[in-house]
Amino acid sequence: MWVSGRTSGHALSDRDAGVLVQALALANWHTAHRFSPVSGERLVSGSAGWVLVDGESGKSVFPRTDAAIIVLITDRDDRIVLGSNALWETQRYSLLAGFVEPGESLEAAVAREVFEESGLVVANPRYVGSQPWPFPASLMVGFTAQLDHEASGPLRPDGTEIVDLRWFSRDQLRESLGDVVLPGRTSIARAMIEDWYGEPLPETAW
Repeated sequence: MWVSGRTSGHALSDRDAGVLVQALALANWHTAHRFSPVSGERLVSGSAGWVLVDGESGKSVFPRTDAAIIVLITDRDDRIVLGSNALWETQRYSLLAGFVEPGESLEAAVAREVFEESGLVVANPRYVGSQPWPFPASLMVGFTAQLDHEASGPLRPDGTEIVDLRWFSRDQLRESLGDVVLPGRTSIARAMIEDWYGEPLPETAW
């Protein structure tokens, strides 16, 4: 039976999870990169699949990873913001995240993505960890950040990517678990939320 790495990855050992995401990332790369960006010729696999070679120019093409940030925002009352994406089913919430743009630092991406998706201004972004996310080829880089109360107004979902935003205290999150679906245990989002919460949360997730 086929299962999703998103939902089953937490059941694997660190070694097996690493092998899975590496294999998935390479498979996705081979599927998406069949022709040379230089000559248009079909690429040929080399170095056990870690390189694709343009047979006409001899140039090598290497796997790419797209950096994305994911951020846990806290306010002065130590509440966090969770958002619901337009592509998800109703009541699924997670941390705000987005891709890093060319020429942009990770910290600048945190500030930009948060403002674009929520209208909030944040300060003091701090790196907390990262996770390969080969769906299809990302590296999720986790940050915490603090709400700038003076520069921020009410929550303002962008209406395109984020359709709902909510502040949660620990008590409010616990009381909402029958209705709110959180990220699965495979994801860095779940680990960051549970680190803030102070203990593991019941499984409600994808």
